[in-house]
Amino acid sequence: MIAIAIDDEPIALDIVAAHASKVPFITLKEKFTNAFEAISYLQQHKVDLIFLDIKMPDISGIEFLKTLTKAPMVIFTTAYSEHAVQSFELDAVDYLLKPFSLSRFIKACNKSKELFDLRNQVPQQKDQFIFVKDGYEQVKVLLDEILYVEASGNYTQLHLANEKLITTRITINELSEILPAKEFIRVHRAFIVAKDKINKYDRSQIWIGQKNIPIGNTYLQNLKSL
Repeated sequence: MIAIAIDDEPIALDIVAAHASKVPFITLKEKFTNAFEAISYLQQHKVDLIFLDIKMPDISGIEFLKTLTKAPMVIFTTAYSEHAVQSFELDAVDYLLKPFSLSRFIKACNKSKELFDLRNQVPQQKDQFIFVKDGYEQVKVLLDEILYVEASGNYTQLHLANEKLITTRITINELSEILPAKEFIRVHRAFIVAKDKINKYDRSQIWIGQKNIPIGNTYLQNLKSL
């Protein structure tokens, strides 16, 4: 995975670089003490992961992340604990509190690798399945069994046939990229549905069995693909 690090303290960047050099699947390409230089770099280069400080002089790490239209994965590195909840609301992979150990750094990197692999998996054409993380386990989900996907706070729920339910930390946006568009359709910021499981629909809602699902105004155009 290609990574960069952003921190206004050069010593902190050196620590991240030293730790990253010991993680075989991380390639730290650049270090930045200036967040605006990092923005320029991100506009021209593909990056999978950012190690990002929060307290910086010109722009905070939180505000920096909000400026990115399609942000890479982020691991926050900070000396302050009060932003932990907000960072996870922004779907940060992890939150490292300085000074952090090499083992804690590697644990955060492993979490990013799991998410990276999940985002980049391609459903097998023959078997048509994906793996999603449910708790500490990677659970195999047959695409055929998915009725609909629902965003629920910081989690996403996959509603399956036979009333099965899988809850995962992967976001609904990430699932919308993984699930094949030929079989699934985004109908609301909080819902993706399986096309062949739709019983009926009108301009405002869709029915799958007894479940009625709202249609968001911005997603009405998607229904033309049906």
